[in-house]
Amino acid sequence: MKTAKELLLDYLENAGNPDLQIELFADNAVIELPYLTSLGMPGHWEGRETLYNFLANLPRTFPGFKFRNIQIHIDTPEQAFGEYEASATIASNGKPYAQHYMGRVVAENGKIKLLREALNMVPVLRDIRGVNIG
Repeated sequence: MKTAKELLLDYLENAGNPDLQIELFADNAVIELPYLTSLGMPGHWEGRETLYNFLANLPRTFPGFKFRNIQIHIDTPEQAFGEYEASATIASNGKPYAQHYMGRVVAENGKIKLLREALNMVPVLRDIRGVNIG
């Protein structure tokens, strides 16, 4: 049975491969990116089919998306917290995408029950939404 840290690392290392990633999640799992709601975007996805669609959309929206510089700060069997960076290309405009994330995984029975991530909203506004940030 995988620990929360192992699940988080597997999730990060398999970005862009939703068929592998979805197997890490429990049937009733949740992914949350709560700060996206401040931009009027969804910030909560729940259930296996919804999560699969979310994960499958990532490589289409951000070709070449990869996590790097992964640092795990909290590691217990049921919870892990880490910081990581991501880089990709934004499919809609061809701009580079660079992001810093913080993520918490809650594990139950060797599966991800909750993945909650925070991200820097400046690249989202500037590079994806095209807002001029002075």
